[in-house]
Amino acid sequence: MAIKVLIVDDSALMRALLTEIISGAPDLDVVGAAPDPIAAREMIKSLNPDVLTLDVEMPKMDGLEFLSRIMRLRPMPVIMISALTERGSQVTLQALEAGAVDFVAKPRAESVAQLMGYADEICEKIRSAHGASLRGRGRPQPRVAAAAEVADESSGLSPRFLGDHVIAIGASTGGTEAIKDVLVRLPPDMPPIVMAQHMPEGFTTSFAKRLDTLTRLTVLEAEGGERLKPGHAYLAPGHSHLLIRRSAGGYITELSQSEPVNRHRPSVDVLFRSVAEEARLKATGIILTGMGKDGALGLLEMRQQGAWTIGQDQESCVVYGMPREAANVGALEEVAGLSDVAGRLLVRLRRLDR
Repeated sequence: MAIKVLIVDDSALMRALLTEIISGAPDLDVVGAAPDPIAAREMIKSLNPDVLTLDVEMPKMDGLEFLSRIMRLRPMPVIMISALTERGSQVTLQALEAGAVDFVAKPRAESVAQLMGYADEICEKIRSAHGASLRGRGRPQPRVAAAAEVADESSGLSPRFLGDHVIAIGASTGGTEAIKDVLVRLPPDMPPIVMAQHMPEGFTTSFAKRLDTLTRLTVLEAEGGERLKPGHAYLAPGHSHLLIRRSAGGYITELSQSEPVNRHRPSVDVLFRSVAEEARLKATGIILTGMGKDGALGLLEMRQQGAWTIGQDQESCVVYGMPREAANVGALEEVAGLSDVAGRLLVRLRRLDR
């Protein structure tokens, strides 16, 4: 049976183009297209869609407010259609916190040719959203705890270890919240962390800034050429792969605009493989929620080089794709629920330091 999709967008052109793209997939069926949340509310009642695509900025009621009402009253998979602007990226991150499964960035010019280039991504994300876990969504969510409330005051790790170890994290669908959940539970004196999250250019900038305000770590969007420092986390920018290279006295970041890997740039596999090559057993690899297989083989290379690896479990994943693929190829040494990943990480690092 085809997945029923309801489109909510105030632009008639966008509604028409999204309808054309989604209806072109044999397993997807556009059951309606609403110009605003008020009309969408009635269509949801009568059409009972499986997945909703929702514009971020609309008249009568903005997408964020409408999303919060949906997730409270009638939880369902929602994909945000977001403008490539600073405000658009900030609101999209808030939407992901409020329960949206994923988002698709609008092309800069609303033309058929440009939007059709997004067809595969949009359809794949709708399919993924349809199978996503909505566990805990639609209920009042606990506030994000201050880092001081959930993290130890100190990791207790030696300066030698802090300067010689690297933590690599990869995620995709559901990953913005998963990465935040891990980082907010960590103390400030951690080995340097490098991260790849599947997001387009511009959104990674806002995501890094948001993480920096919520955690006790210093979180930066990598620019290339930075020396990795303890207590710092470096996020791959949306336009480039992130790699590390060993240099005298530590590691430095390197950016590459080489071809996408597993259809992604930044790619988790590219990051993990560089960590495997450069840090070897002096590394930890963490793979979190996400669709697809990006990161699985790179994490396997890390484990084969002696790194400790852990993956998020199925129950706590929004989409159990990347961690499942990592488990299937034998890349995981441990599996844990999202809320336990940070604690397991600290236990392991302290053991390695001894």
